[in-house]
Amino acid sequence: MARETVTAVVSRAGVGRAAAAARVAAEVAATRAVYGRSTGVGANRDQPVGAADLAGHGLRLLHSHAGGGGPMIASELSRAMLVVRVNQIAAGGSGVNPGVLAPLLAAINAGLWVPVPRYGAIGTGDLTALAVTALCLLGDRDWLPAGGKQPRFPLASSDALAFMSSNAATIGEAALACADVADLLLSAIVIAALSHKATSASTEPYAAAVAEAKGYPGQRAVAAILRALTDDDHPAARIQDPYGYRAMPQVHGPALDAASAADRATAVELNAAAENPLVDVAGGTVWHNGNFHAAYVGLALDAVRAALFQTAALSAARLGTLVEPSFTGLAPFLATGQAPSSGIMILEYVAHSAVADIRRLAAPAALGSAVLSRGVEEHAGFATQSARATTDVVDAYRIVLACELVAAVRALRLRGVRPSAPGLAAAFDQARVTLCAESADRALDDDLVAAQSLLTDLAAIARLARPAGI
Repeated sequence: MARETVTAVVSRAGVGRAAAAARVAAEVAATRAVYGRSTGVGANRDQPVGAADLAGHGLRLLHSHAGGGGPMIASELSRAMLVVRVNQIAAGGSGVNPGVLAPLLAAINAGLWVPVPRYGAIGTGDLTALAVTALCLLGDRDWLPAGGKQPRFPLASSDALAFMSSNAATIGEAALACADVADLLLSAIVIAALSHKATSASTEPYAAAVAEAKGYPGQRAVAAILRALTDDDHPAARIQDPYGYRAMPQVHGPALDAASAADRATAVELNAAAENPLVDVAGGTVWHNGNFHAAYVGLALDAVRAALFQTAALSAARLGTLVEPSFTGLAPFLATGQAPSSGIMILEYVAHSAVADIRRLAAPAALGSAVLSRGVEEHAGFATQSARATTDVVDAYRIVLACELVAAVRALRLRGVRPSAPGLAAAFDQARVTLCAESADRALDDDLVAAQSLLTDLAAIARLARPAGI
């Protein structure tokens, strides 16, 4: 829904849950203090809202919190936020008027998004982003792109905090990042198999007995896919290969496992009524709580980036073998022009530049700290920053993989070798058609762009090669 043209709908059950929560929220707020509805927020939590001000308090709250800074986030991230918030409200814990669902769906289905500034959240609620969303509904701000029909809804003042008390923007970005990382990690296995073939590496490290000796799910999956993509139709050139081949399952496997854990955590948040206060329809009450804290997602994404750095460094190491004659039997840097020619020499620099960024971005966001709102909010998990760093890592990792892919395909071409395993042969054939065959010294930037366009298809090949149950 964030990236493609599909129709978003909410089930009748979802609308019913939202309606029931709205009814209970109103009933409880009429008999006791409810944070944000009849009180201030943050350090103002103990200040009651006067009866004469109930109609204005929430609207002032929206305007005061719509104060993010910096450039606007990407449109797909803004749309992901809308999708997540609709799903959360339909889970039935916010108490927001269910009438808001229709205009939000109209915006999603019309391809609209909210102008959300980059800075304003630290993993305890995307308050600024959702305040701006509420102002778009109210007509105080316009949806993007400007012009055309603008979905509106007269959001009640009492629903203001309930609408914006969510990590929808962070969760939406985390979900997109998880999907991207999962694809790249699978495509990396196919690329590593191409490098394996180009250097006549040994298949022994991928033996089932080796993987089962430890039993980690990720290691088992990587080894199984590599067994399916490689074959024994050539003798191994060495009794023992460098770590880039020999330890590929042990290094890439943790990245698969970390990505799976992050995906599970994000799915929980995406489908949860993680509200404060939480409307308990069954119990007929509301609970003030800390479910707004996105520590699970932030910590999981921190682990993804750390693991991804490890395997990205291994990709760069394999690239180092592809430029070395002792591994390929070819000229240094896979050059074919008059000596001294540089061939693909520059790709190592490009790859290590991207790996350096991945290393920088792998710093755990959870190690930050913050004391806010006059000391009453004395902790933050910085899941927002973790999601943003993971988005940035995705772009860098694509470059690392593209560098290895260009080098592996060139080496196989120059050696006159076509993989015999069906899956790897299909990958090589597709890459051979897409990537330029000219091996004389020339600019390789277009090659890297073309290589990146292959990554999704290579991930699909890895999925097909993965045995059932592994």
